[in-house]
Amino acid sequence: MSGNVTSLFRGTAAHSPSMAALTRESGEAGAGPVDFCIPCNPYFPTPAMFEEMAGRLRDIITYYPSGADTITAELCSLLELPPQCVAMGNGSTELITWIDHLLVRDSLAVPVPTFGRWTDQPMETGKRVDMFPLQESAGFALDLARYAEFVRARGTRTVVICNPNNPDGGYLHKQALVQFMDAMADRDLVVIDESFLEFADAEAEPSVVREAMLRPNVVVLRSLGKNFGLHGIRFGYLVANPALAGRVRAMLPKWNLNSFAEHVVFMLRDHGPEYAQSLHQVRRDRLEMAGRLSALPGLTVYPSQGNFLFVRLPVGAEGTVVRDRMLTEHRILVRECGNKIGSSSRFLRLVVRPQVDVHRLVSGLEQVLYGSRRGAAVPGPATGTGYSSGTAAVDRLVSETNGAGMRALAAQPAGPPGLAAAPAAGTGMPLPAAVPVAPAAATVGPMPMPVPVPAPQQVPRPAPVPQPAPHPGPVPVPHPAPAPRPTPDPVPRPAPAPYPAPAPAPYPAPAPAPAAAAPYPVPAGPTPPGVPARGGLTAAQVRGTDGLESVPAGGRPASRGWPDPAGMGRTG
Repeated sequence: MSGNVTSLFRGTAAHSPSMAALTRESGEAGAGPVDFCIPCNPYFPTPAMFEEMAGRLRDIITYYPSGADTITAELCSLLELPPQCVAMGNGSTELITWIDHLLVRDSLAVPVPTFGRWTDQPMETGKRVDMFPLQESAGFALDLARYAEFVRARGTRTVVICNPNNPDGGYLHKQALVQFMDAMADRDLVVIDESFLEFADAEAEPSVVREAMLRPNVVVLRSLGKNFGLHGIRFGYLVANPALAGRVRAMLPKWNLNSFAEHVVFMLRDHGPEYAQSLHQVRRDRLEMAGRLSALPGLTVYPSQGNFLFVRLPVGAEGTVVRDRMLTEHRILVRECGNKIGSSSRFLRLVVRPQVDVHRLVSGLEQVLYGSRRGAAVPGPATGTGYSSGTAAVDRLVSETNGAGMRALAAQPAGPPGLAAAPAAGTGMPLPAAVPVAPAAATVGPMPMPVPVPAPQQVPRPAPVPQPAPHPGPVPVPHPAPAPRPTPDPVPRPAPAPYPAPAPAPYPAPAPAPAAAAPYPVPAGPTPPGVPARGGLTAAQVRGTDGLESVPAGGRPASRGWPDPAGMGRTG
């Protein structure tokens, strides 16, 4: 493969180059590299479905699709969702763009690292982005109590959570998310991005789509391309109460969905069992792949509920070198995460793939990481890069703002300021005034960076190498703290223990805490069954009844084996 291929990565900002661009640049005939970069379902559509689409290719690309309302109505019939609560878009990025333009007023909070459009899109339109750093020492788990405190201290109006989070695959239980949504009832908007939730198996019904429809300020974003293995089609949808969904739907073009999207949506009704089986296989592959990778000396694998694994390279390994050598020497495409804000070039995100591909990945990593010293990615013991991202724009943002999104932090009179992202120098956008947050700070990497002190998580995520670490202050929530992950050691450590086999439920549901121990104030509960939510539907209508008839515990039977949307793809 041509050495010019790797230059494509330096011009793609917070993302990776497309497979089409890599294939063109390589100048080689045949299939592209083995893809461990783009998080796609490798088992769906089935070969028979691809053959059917190929047989109808001429008609699909020749004629106009039906209007978006027709395609949305079919999807809603399949998922048993009210059409007035759904808006379909040309991929999740189109919906994120419209959410930003229509529903985000002046500020947005998001944990980092995460999907790049949640930081880039609002900054491009001049919004203030308040970034809440996820701590490596806590396994990148999101502490909802700390996050709520951060949002209130910053005065942020829109709050985003990705569940599972991209790139680390961190998962939050439904009960904890619903409590957080209600605690944020005074915010303009709460967005729960469930783009990868179909691959989770921590709970039987993890989605909060039903709860979102009953709340006036909650939007749930769902993906179709990732789950169905069809990124190129570009289709996804959001679920919200009719007022919010209607605002987005009214701005979308009549033909924003293409004929391929229409064809796939109308095919799905007959392929529910195959889809559920594909998700089951991805979950099995995730466990196998985690075990293989965790056996590599010095490589850390973080627990994930997505269809990808977040790994930390051994001390001294430079992610860009590993990425380039894997591509040029082994024709394997991996996602180096140095251009993700909140991450560094010591981390890779690796998509879950079948075992035959994983064998090839592990073999390539062994040669690149531990092979001949000449040109090897691991030159020997080093001090590590801590927080160097490997991307000039991100490094400038971090260095100029000290990781807090505000310049001249040293001039602040007292107390650590809040963390917020700021546009790069020269954009001319005004900077917000600092709002103090809880007086807790830690150091990340070689530069001082105020971050929230890791606190007990709503959902504990075990670190690969447990080691106690003191907390500088009292813990606000009476749950046991997770074992923190040690910072990089300049001396390479021996191979970690194999990735443990999970229990039937890898993330046990937390026991309900008493009301007095709530980590943040919770306003009035969800809309009662007979009272319409602001914007439109009663709880009974959302469940598909008039409020007078009962609904079986398992809900209405799915059409021809298609799973229920709240637990889509679950096999039991």
